[in-house]
Amino acid sequence: MSDQQFNVLIVDDSFLMRRILSNILELAPEFKVCGEASDGIDALEKLTDLNPDVILLDIEMPRMGGIEFLRLSKILTDAKVIIVSSVANVDSPQAKEALELGVVDIIHKPSGVLSLDMEEQRSQELLDVIRKSVGIGVAG
Repeated sequence: MSDQQFNVLIVDDSFLMRRILSNILELAPEFKVCGEASDGIDALEKLTDLNPDVILLDIEMPRMGGIEFLRLSKILTDAKVIIVSSVANVDSPQAKEALELGVVDIIHKPSGVLSLDMEEQRSQELLDVIRKSVGIGVAG
């Protein structure tokens, strides 16, 4: 494992999902949550100050969604972006557009009450995807 610590920005309109993602990231000492944003506008305003290495990005958010954020953020950051969304199935139009805009991976998150399962069921998958995006070997 690397001694390097990677900064992660969490962009999701759900306070609960931001907490769940933060809790998952706390399990891995190589990642530090450098900030949170509730939508794309909030994230754009924080982007240059926070200088994240990785962005966990929801697609559907008020004011500015994930796709629009991707378009505008390309000139501000070279952070690796991972979509964590309930609407971005791999074959969805949003997912295809996000991939064209350079996201490194897409993780489907459960919605509603099932979102609580994200921490239990998907935490290892999420950490593995983030590790792979920054070039850290994934435990087999």
